[in-house]
Amino acid sequence: MDAATATHAERMAAGLWYDANFDPELLEARRRAASACHAFNTCDPADAERAESLMRAVLGSVGAAVEVLAPLTVDYGSNVTLGDGCFVNHGAYFMDGAPIVLGSHVFVGPDCGFYTACHPLVPEERNAGWERALPITVGDDVWIGAKVCLLPGVTVGAGSVVGAGSVVTRDVPPGVVAAGNPCRPLRAVTDADRVLSGGVSRD
Repeated sequence: MDAATATHAERMAAGLWYDANFDPELLEARRRAASACHAFNTCDPADAERAESLMRAVLGSVGAAVEVLAPLTVDYGSNVTLGDGCFVNHGAYFMDGAPIVLGSHVFVGPDCGFYTACHPLVPEERNAGWERALPITVGDDVWIGAKVCLLPGVTVGAGSVVGAGSVVTRDVPPGVVAAGNPCRPLRAVTDADRVLSGGVSRD
């Protein structure tokens, strides 16, 4: 890609600085996403088949047995991937200028935000609409507690738990309980954390 001739959508996808505020192509993409979210968010939840269809129309890639509760907000939607068995509680916001990828069996608590956008520190550059976006990746079997804020470029390792209200500013390793602002690992998840002595059962 030639950065000098690339569209702002192409620059966004490449992780370069792009015009987020005034580029017509990106503005229209966000309008379409907002309309798709509105349709999903106002659907009668008793109509489960239609609600799932509308949810899948919002997001880029959705695995099997995924549940997302309204209201849902995205910037583009097309950059969001949810793996098999994901559950996303009410009030999620996916600011998906860059890819946001959740692995399989990720639990997301209410009012969580996934923020890929970075703005310039210099006011006149910020006011001109410049932005860049860095991807967020969440591994398989992660539990993200309520009101967690994940910032640009972070990865949460498989099997970890992020405590409610945490602000994730750097990568979380696999298999740990992490919490705080900034979020940091507190301890490993171990067999001592098991609550079912006889193993997992639906009986």
